[in-house]
Amino acid sequence: MEDNRIVLCGANAYEMKYYFNQQFDKIPASIKDELHIICVLFTEEVGGIFTIVFEPDGTVSLETNAEEDDIYYDEISSGLLVNEIRRRRQELFESLSLYYRVFILKEEIV
Repeated sequence: MEDNRIVLCGANAYEMKYYFNQQFDKIPASIKDELHIICVLFTEEVGGIFTIVFEPDGTVSLETNAEEDDIYYDEISSGLLVNEIRRRRQELFESLSLYYRVFILKEEIV
């Protein structure tokens, strides 16, 4: 957690690991599976580290970065892939944002 941001999940190509924040264990299994696939496929294609993060206001951010000496990581490809994931999975991210706002931030949705 950095600046009140909370990592939902992520994948690391260097360690070949996937992480899911157990604070969100009540998210349906099908959604968790989809998030797992998104993260792992991203790091398989582009490399580096990919995370899906909740901002303090509940919006969902997709982040990617790489180690400084990683000559195989392509920033342009990673940016294009992030934009494609945002576009194709927009409904999923909107639903996750709503989930976060209702169950974590305890907002009343009118």
